[in-house]
Amino acid sequence: MIRKVKAAAVATVFCTLFGAGLVGCEGDSEANREPASTNAPTPEADLITGTKKIDVGGKWVNVSCSGDTANGKPVIVLLHGGGDGLDKVAAIQKTLSQQNRVCSYDRLGAGASDKPDGPQDFSSSEKVLTGVLDRIAGAGPVVLAGHSLGGVFAARYAPDHGDRVKGLVLLDATPPTMAADITNTIPASAKGPAAEVRAQNLAIFQGQNPEKLVIADGPVRSVGNIPVEVIKHGRQDLAAIPTYGPRLEEAWSAGQRKWLALSSRSSLSTAEKSGHYIYVDQPDAAVQAIERVTSQVAGQANGG
Repeated sequence: MIRKVKAAAVATVFCTLFGAGLVGCEGDSEANREPASTNAPTPEADLITGTKKIDVGGKWVNVSCSGDTANGKPVIVLLHGGGDGLDKVAAIQKTLSQQNRVCSYDRLGAGASDKPDGPQDFSSSEKVLTGVLDRIAGAGPVVLAGHSLGGVFAARYAPDHGDRVKGLVLLDATPPTMAADITNTIPASAKGPAAEVRAQNLAIFQGQNPEKLVIADGPVRSVGNIPVEVIKHGRQDLAAIPTYGPRLEEAWSAGQRKWLALSSRSSLSTAEKSGHYIYVDQPDAAVQAIERVTSQVAGQANGG
């Protein structure tokens, strides 16, 4: 997602892929740490409740779970955007957990989790998510709901883990070809704020971000026929970037449509009054989409 440009002419452009800083960390103590993972799904009776740090591959990962699993419902897993952490999604997690088991976690390099030893890619981050799911969902099904970078990560993860990922919600997810979209829309000869947008975001995609994550463009791979809801922002904040803003908005919208190839049961909607942070600007739209997908997954599990 396009990073915020600190210039008066584009003051309304939203923070996207990575914000100005990381979220505050919660207190860390031995009492707040779980034993190392055994690399096997956790029995339901021993699943995590509250906020704890768990050992995944020798790294401490901060996780938060609330609510109870009922009527065969999947566990909802919220994936935060770049530069954010699980505290950013705390409000929507609280709402959803009234009727669902909901978990979130800080990726390595984000929030209160350990920092990565070196550069990460989607493959290495995928191993961390698998370890987290083993501890928070056991062998049960999950619905991944990802915002921005968390959205593209959910979409990349799901095709290889169809045994447990049974639904997806992408909240203004970073498009699958975002790096190419930026270079094709903003030429290297651009000046001023547009040039800054181009340089900042290409650097971010090359791994110059707190997670040290290299974010490579790639094709959209099918996850079959699981329910997928894609929601894009409606407020045209990117258009504030001089000269190239309208084309960036078009590229972003086209990128959201590309995610429809994930499933034969994909749908796209627009949060008309929302900027990039849909779950903050229009939380009802995000909650309703996640609950729709969760209900569909539960219905299938119960033979509906």
